[in-house]
Amino acid sequence: MTARRGVGLTPMETRRDVIVEAAVLAERLGYETFAVPEGWGLDSTPIVTEIALRTTRIQLASGVLSVWGRTPGTLAMTAATLHQVCAGRYVLGLGTSTQALVEGFHDTPFEHPAARLRDVVTQVRGLLAGEPARPRRVPGAHPLRLGQAPTPEVPIYLGALGPLTTRVAAELADGWIPALMARDHLATAAARLNQLRETLAPDRAPLTVAAGPITVADENPDTARDIATACAAWYLTAMGGVYAQSVSGQGYATEVSAIVAANPRPSPRRGTVPPAARPVLDQLAAYGTGDQVSEQLSAWDEAADIVTILLPPGLPWPLIEATLVAAAPPARPDPVLTHTGPAGSAALER
Repeated sequence: MTARRGVGLTPMETRRDVIVEAAVLAERLGYETFAVPEGWGLDSTPIVTEIALRTTRIQLASGVLSVWGRTPGTLAMTAATLHQVCAGRYVLGLGTSTQALVEGFHDTPFEHPAARLRDVVTQVRGLLAGEPARPRRVPGAHPLRLGQAPTPEVPIYLGALGPLTTRVAAELADGWIPALMARDHLATAAARLNQLRETLAPDRAPLTVAAGPITVADENPDTARDIATACAAWYLTAMGGVYAQSVSGQGYATEVSAIVAANPRPSPRRGTVPPAARPVLDQLAAYGTGDQVSEQLSAWDEAADIVTILLPPGLPWPLIEATLVAAAPPARPDPVLTHTGPAGSAALER
């Protein structure tokens, strides 16, 4: 089996130059996809454009846009435009985000998120296919079509975790991009989702599953572990309970409770995973030397169609470079890298 690999980042990564240079390097190393996040920091869409203008092959995804932050019309315009800019390499990633972000940043009630996801995906697909909009709030409004040529081929991937949103993914999406899925749970969850898809959308191809671990490679394995630990602990303690609930439901409730208790003041840079909770870290992360990371990722190749590594925020460029090299598809030609990074970082020669 040929390993398929992708790269994703967290919304806390706000160094635009680093994101772009990481994508350029990922293409050189043979990665298939690069997902640009969006939360409460950078607007991801111009960054996707910048990457598209500096690459030719790698697939670029919004990973993910909130269904609360833009109207369906705006999302359809964005997807159709980026489809052009990326020369057909764009994937529209959508998700329901979190209650804290939707209400605290977008000032929008977080009500019936699965229904919102279904409605937005349906409307965006219709607009991309050339259908008129579906005005509902303004009586008598004249429905308009997207002022571009139809692009129904734009893939839509959904970042869904709960039972209701994953049902929407099974019925309507082209791909599934869940975050923080335990390695040993992912394959079973994906199989169940595709079984549900056979019932809800029997004429559609199986979902592409793009997921993977928090990943850090360093010549000092303790350094790599500490960085992965901080990122995992942050997600499990500071995201409004979304990921804590998800990972607990995957069979790690005791370990998650221990991590929450050990991090009363969560920080994205510093975090603790108690020894008793170490099994959950090893399910959510790949870390160590380059060889150790490569070996750990081989187990993920059986669980996901595209193993998408998650780079923790704030990594120095040498660690980003080392991690991308270690996690790259094993079938790639062995490159000699002369890439200097966003700030003239030393190249990694191989």
